[in-house]
Amino acid sequence: MSPIHRNEGEISALGRAALLLKEFRSSDGTLSGAALVRRTGLPKSTVHRMLHELVRVELLEQVGSSYRLGLLLFELGQMTPRQSRLHRAAHPHLAALHEATRHNVGLAVLDAGEVIYVDLFRGRDAPRLPQRTGGRWPAHASCSGKAILAFSDPDQVRAVTAASLRRLTEHTIVDAAALGAELRRVRERGVAYDRRESFPNVAGVAAPIIGPDGRVAGALSMSGLAGRISLSRVEAAVRTAALTVSRQLAREPVSSDRGATCQDSGQANR
Repeated sequence: MSPIHRNEGEISALGRAALLLKEFRSSDGTLSGAALVRRTGLPKSTVHRMLHELVRVELLEQVGSSYRLGLLLFELGQMTPRQSRLHRAAHPHLAALHEATRHNVGLAVLDAGEVIYVDLFRGRDAPRLPQRTGGRWPAHASCSGKAILAFSDPDQVRAVTAASLRRLTEHTIVDAAALGAELRRVRERGVAYDRRESFPNVAGVAAPIIGPDGRVAGALSMSGLAGRISLSRVEAAVRTAALTVSRQLAREPVSSDRGATCQDSGQANR
């Protein structure tokens, strides 16, 4: 990630803290102070001062000479109404799909042209993927991202197609017009496919989850080794699970978000 190119004085203390915390999205969970200086472009003295303060208020934890996100951030994240309701409704269905198929099963939401994985079950015999709970992935290169984009507001789709579409494999769709055509096909089918677009040896299928307001809330996906997973066979199960979650969200009172937690999320990343 390229360092920022602006005067430090233009950024508030809260903004500098946010810059540091955001870098953990594209890490393996821990970062050193030197890595954060290099990634953000902030002065070394500023980074170390901010790190000390973030550890003091429990937003970060220090592990030797490196840092990782603190439990306070996890606790606050579980109170996010949209994600906690979605996770609570979808988690049992992800668990059932995982148990029945032993494939990778995931739940994702869209943010700034990327999908964020809210919940993940890793298949015992499925390929080990770098995605993790709380991790991000380019929306245009994933079945979950395409399933959400196909039913998103046109402005959100334009924001993604107007940006440079990064090529991850030779099968990744990197042309805006081609992606637009693919999203139209997703709307017609009701499901999106990943045909080795994220990884050369992985294929997947995802279906959108519709929230109680009628807007797309996320996507439920299943993936496995290309050539071993039959997308046509698992497609119906993925679509049915996503529809069931959508119906459950429509029935669930909004007030039940208070105090909701994702206590089961530790089980999901296995």
